Amino acid sequence: MTSRRSMLFVPGNNPAMVQTARLFGADVIILDLEDAVAPSEKDAARELVASALMAIDYGPAEKCVRLNGLDACCSEDLVDIVPSHPDLVMLPKVNRAEDIISLAGELDRHERPGQKRIGILAIIESPQGLAEVHEIANSHFRLMGLLLGAEDYTAMVGSTRTKEGAEIAVPRALVVNAAAAGDIESFDAVFTDANDEEGLLADTRLAKNMGFTGKAAVNPRQIKTINDTFNPSPAEIEQARRIVKALAQAEKEGSGVASVGGKMVDAPVAKRALNLMNLARKLGLAS
Repeated sequence: MTSRRSMLFVPGNNPAMVQTARLFGADVIILDLEDAVAPSEKDAARELVASALMAIDYGPAEKCVRLNGLDACCSEDLVDIVPSHPDLVMLPKVNRAEDIISLAGELDRHERPGQKRIGILAIIESPQGLAEVHEIANSHFRLMGLLLGAEDYTAMVGSTRTKEGAEIAVPRALVVNAAAAGDIESFDAVFTDANDEEGLLADTRLAKNMGFTGKAAVNPRQIKTINDTFNPSPAEIEQARRIVKALAQAEKEGSGVASVGGKMVDAPVAKRALNLMNLARKLGLAS
């Protein structure tokens, strides 16, 4: 099972940050060719990121590239980036299912025979994208997850971004629900105040409780808090262990139904318990 608790955005035109991004413990390193890069620096950033993907050992972290939008220079990005073997590409400003289908077709054309298939992450950051998020979540098998782009969304609807996050409560719920329905992952928006550690912790706890599987960050100092928060707790691991054990016993007895603590375990609960145990083992939190 892949762990994607934390995702760190790294400006693709900053050689020092591209080089050192592996040091901070993020599960996914996103080398950014879009918002972090001025139009005049796009070509140089594309060359730097392509070279970094081939030359730098990012350890266990997945390598992702945030592309420019389909209405910008996404096609030019793909020419250089796909041969450099990223694990994932991230598409900004996804407004409809056809955007993912179009990108998947481009990946089909650019991938070489025998190359590992590149997954897609989609940023939902517009009212239209949010209105069509369920269709987007079920658009293509390459799509691995949805990221809420709260800054652009709130700017488009004219709301004020706050630390408490009431203005994005509905978008958060819609993204989580669509991702769960599409059996893909969901990633919460960045917490922009890198100096507010208490605010980050509260925001991350809220995201986990809402059902997000991970959270994005723009500052390396935020990664440890995000990882620690999304790690399965001892209580969660123990409950999942009990569920898995009960299911195994039920199967031995020829039953597909188990009861834990007087409550019936249905398929979604069982799947969550299995996923949690797999994640805990991968992180070395359970044997």
